[in-house]
Amino acid sequence: MKTLKLLFVSAAALMLSATLVAQPKPWVVPANFKSMKSAIAKSDASTKAGMAIYTKNCASCHGKAGLGDGVKARALKNSPGDFSKPEFQSLSDGDVFYKTKTGRDEMPKYEGKLTDDDIWNIVNYMRTLKK
Repeated sequence: MKTLKLLFVSAAALMLSATLVAQPKPWVVPANFKSMKSAIAKSDASTKAGMAIYTKNCASCHGKAGLGDGVKARALKNSPGDFSKPEFQSLSDGDVFYKTKTGRDEMPKYEGKLTDDDIWNIVNYMRTLKK
């Protein structure tokens, strides 16, 4: 009976640790970025430019419509997320800019690869990916 309890406790601990490992850690955005406003006004030209840059750099993981279903998404450890969901759309522009610019884990860093204006155009495009 003691062995059975030990086995049960061990299995429960293993399942709990697997659940904790699978949860993505919070992505903390510095306050100075959270309050940032886009340097590029939302416009058809910005959205069109953002769509072109997004298609080239982001769609392979995030999917054409931002649903997290790009061709590379299945190979990732963590879901790239769904940009159409209210949880994403409620982020500040500065949050999205920071995460796109700095990356983390499997999300590449675009600082030095894209200009800030390019990233702001992507942010403006991502705002159109609502359900």
